[in-house]
Amino acid sequence: MTADMSARKMPFSLEAEQSVLGSVLVDAEKLTEITGFLKSEDFYLDEHKEIYLAMQELFSVSRNIDIVTLIETLVKGGVYDRDQSMAYLKVIADTVPSASNVLDYAHIVKGKSTLRKLITACDETCDEAFLEADEVNMILDRAEQRIFDIADRENAKGFSHIREVLVNTYDHLKQIQADPASAMGTPTGFAMVDQFLVGLGKGDLCIVGGRPGMGKSAFAISVALNVAKATKKKVCIFSLEMSNEQVVQRMLSSEALVDNYKMRSGHLDAKDWENLAHASAALAETDIYIDDSTAMTCAAMKSKLRRMRDNLGLVIIDYIGLMHSERKIDNRAVEVGEISRNLKIMAKEMNVPVIVCAQLNRGTEGRSEKRPSISDLRDSGAIEQDADEVLMIYRGEYYDDGGENDNIAEIIIGKNRHGGTGTAKVGWYKDYAKFTSIDDKFSEY
Repeated sequence: MTADMSARKMPFSLEAEQSVLGSVLVDAEKLTEITGFLKSEDFYLDEHKEIYLAMQELFSVSRNIDIVTLIETLVKGGVYDRDQSMAYLKVIADTVPSASNVLDYAHIVKGKSTLRKLITACDETCDEAFLEADEVNMILDRAEQRIFDIADRENAKGFSHIREVLVNTYDHLKQIQADPASAMGTPTGFAMVDQFLVGLGKGDLCIVGGRPGMGKSAFAISVALNVAKATKKKVCIFSLEMSNEQVVQRMLSSEALVDNYKMRSGHLDAKDWENLAHASAALAETDIYIDDSTAMTCAAMKSKLRRMRDNLGLVIIDYIGLMHSERKIDNRAVEVGEISRNLKIMAKEMNVPVIVCAQLNRGTEGRSEKRPSISDLRDSGAIEQDADEVLMIYRGEYYDDGGENDNIAEIIIGKNRHGGTGTAKVGWYKDYAKFTSIDDKFSEY
């Protein structure tokens, strides 16, 4: 930091801080107007922080807030001695022009506090940049996260009266009755699955689990295509396992109905090329974005998604087992738990459904009943806890089950925060790695 920078004073208003505290001394009920909005950390002077904390302590035990009770609390806490307390509290009480303006004073204090947080965040970023102890992208991600966290805290919501919520809920119910399709969540495009889920809700974290080779990625890609074509919204895919080209090749195979093997080997005939041309034209009209960066963190994903926020409809992550935490954690289960919590927070912040592929453990392989259950989720029980929906894929032909139709797969809904659980059947075409919707009754547990 230069000499000029170090000589600068932190943003701070002595008069505003004294006026907030004085307003509460003059009229203790004013504390209810600012508690929740203003925190002790927002005060610059330590003495003011302690006085505000003492006021909140008295408020929490339903004691009157006046000079006498406040002096007693401050002396007991070792902040001031009795004479100092008396003298300074009288100064504060005499400073406030009018207790009715307490919110205006509080906004000034909050604004100065936010500026100080910004300065601290920038200083931390400068220190990291000068040290050059980490990858540039990681430093950028942390810098953006620091600023976003400050903005997010400043925009934190307070209580809503039930009357307001009832009005909004009633309007939503009328909308559902008038136009059920527009009021439901984002449809997956698989009719039987959507009968259970009623679409994916905004802010939902949906886990798609399966054993290796069961079709997790193919199912997620199918949902991505369905949503992109039906809603005309942006769909962002984080592909940690496959390259951009591999993801698009799968999409082309699925859309053009051209055998995957033929595409990989290059043995394509004239009809295949014609189908691929039509499929390419259709895919080019969608708003799908693919990021194949490896070893991604939630912070890095959030940073990229904020730039895509306008008209964002769905996020796909393939898969959670290849993600990393922002900090070093030796225990993988703990790390995955932190990642899943951050993914849920990300879904809520972005206000879009987030579909995350996850591996199932080998438990199914040693059982006579191969159909997976929610307890088969690998790495951490926190995934199950944080998820709003857990879908698991089962294909009988994978286990050479002669009693199963080779073109039928089961989507087992093991958890559904907004509705029931059960099994939905979908079409499966192995040669194209393609899932389709089928007209059939769904069976509930």
